Amino acid sequence: MGYAEYKIRIAVSEGDGGLKKAIAQVSGLTEFSFSIINKSLDARKKYRIEWEYRVAVTSPGLKGGHSPQPPGLVHESVGGSARIGVIGSGPAGIFAAVYLARSGFKVTVFERGGRVEDRRSAIASFEGGGGFPTGSNYAFGEGGAGTFSDGKLSSRSKGINAEQNYIFAAFISAGAPPEIAYMTHPHLGSDTLFSMTRRMRETLTEEGVEFRFDTEVKDLLVKGDSVRALVTDDGVHEVDHALFACGHSAYETYRMLMDRGVSFQPKNFAIGFRAEHEQRIINRAQWGQDALTGVKAAEYRLTAQAEGGIGVYSFCMCPGGTIVPASAYPGAAVVNGKSDYARDGRWANAAVVAGLSLPALLGREVSAKEALDWLDALERRYYDFSGGYRAPAMSVRDFLSGGSGASPRPSSYPLGLVAADLGELLPPGLVTPLRTGLRAFCAKLRGYDEGQLLGLESKTSSAIQALRHPESLNSGYANLYVAGEGSGWSGGIVSSAADGLRVAQALCRSVAGK
Repeated sequence: MGYAEYKIRIAVSEGDGGLKKAIAQVSGLTEFSFSIINKSLDARKKYRIEWEYRVAVTSPGLKGGHSPQPPGLVHESVGGSARIGVIGSGPAGIFAAVYLARSGFKVTVFERGGRVEDRRSAIASFEGGGGFPTGSNYAFGEGGAGTFSDGKLSSRSKGINAEQNYIFAAFISAGAPPEIAYMTHPHLGSDTLFSMTRRMRETLTEEGVEFRFDTEVKDLLVKGDSVRALVTDDGVHEVDHALFACGHSAYETYRMLMDRGVSFQPKNFAIGFRAEHEQRIINRAQWGQDALTGVKAAEYRLTAQAEGGIGVYSFCMCPGGTIVPASAYPGAAVVNGKSDYARDGRWANAAVVAGLSLPALLGREVSAKEALDWLDALERRYYDFSGGYRAPAMSVRDFLSGGSGASPRPSSYPLGLVAADLGELLPPGLVTPLRTGLRAFCAKLRGYDEGQLLGLESKTSSAIQALRHPESLNSGYANLYVAGEGSGWSGGIVSSAADGLRVAQALCRSVAGK
């Protein structure tokens, strides 16, 4: 039995149904089996938009060749009776818990928010006119902030092939569509993430992991260079190791860690707004037509360079999605985006942000705690402007012209909009770069100037970074680790999950004395 790989191109109208016929034509084989290695959309020629495949073929008609063995992770039983406290149940926390439990540790996951079912109910109540849900909201609760997103699984992180294979296998086992293993830009959608998150918890519970929901870690009990216990709002829990993976919105948790001697430093991050368009505008710009058979909705990824080397870029684009009130705390206003797997909604949205060095912006050195305070104050400024959770908004054209903003247009945002001059609400040093970037976006994507901007978007990445030992990856204490987006070492679902796995592996090496 021989093996070979082929590149195949098929018009989108044919879909996967014509793939086997195309393989037979290219290879000259009549008897074969195949699997898809990669699938991507090529829309450069709008008169013939194609799927491009790379396929693996095995056949008695092929000579030589062999299927490559993908890299994977191996568990070693090193845990014994050691107790691990994992703080946070987002991608970093849950994959650290998976790896540690399967390496023999006794793992307890502490999550300040509720189960994903309770979280969804709390959000629905809030968006229906109820009070702000402090424990379970778009930032906090089972699954982390990414549970309510487009569920993109692309990552720019290098050297994580083994971790990514581990992550995708776990996701598919939990109900993710198998296509995530081969699509160039895979996504899950918030609806898929909801059911997957519940299944992963059930699987881990069966494997002995304990979950403590609605339980916030308030403090540490330390002795010498080690953490001895976690102080929570329901008591004191002794641990042998503590792994914090609580996302980048848990400001007070990071302040507590800083107060306990865990070192952080400010890092570059990005802020801006959400740009919203009718999805048909993006479809026309990318495909030359309102809809494309066999393709859900058009995406975009845009970048520009402003004066002074400031990068402006789109982030977390949600085709067919909605803009949501993503504040972590009452009295602060932040927006984010989500979409379901079908991506079949009326609207498209994406973050449009400018890179930011806070020391450069303020003209002085800034501590990590000051960076959190500055960002917290900015998020509260938007709340104070609108007098609640309505989103300040203006059109792309008004922002570019320096206008004050007319009455807001229709939007997917559930809590209403208020007319605003976003140029006045944003830090002055970012207004010109964002205008430069948006002008470039309008030149690249026809119809982009028809969109509307909603602010504030401040959750693209963490404003701080934990200082880690370069090999053991611990921070501050011999048995304390900080992982995921809040650590400043990752961003997005896949890179955060991979970071959780890396830290878990480092913990295992430490226990094994390697």
